Amino acid sequence: MEKTVTLTEILELVTRLSLVDKVRLIERVAPQIEQELSIEQPKPRKSLRGLWRGVDISEEDIAEARRDMGRNFPREDF
Repeated sequence: MEKTVTLTEILELVTRLSLVDKVRLIERVAPQIEQELSIEQPKPRKSLRGLWRGVDISEEDIAEARRDMGRNFPREDF
């Protein structure tokens, strides 16, 4: 069974490498990262069309919400 290596352990080992070996490591790992990033597809966005379909908001509801918001406007504590 293989032991799982943590990021902290890897970073500790990398600090021990010479500059040339650090560059070699990057050269080997970068193509793998590029390949993995190119494979991942972005999640499709959910359409917002029809979001409010079926919701009945009357003119009175809107007027009441405006009155509630404007009740403390402008505020003195700013």
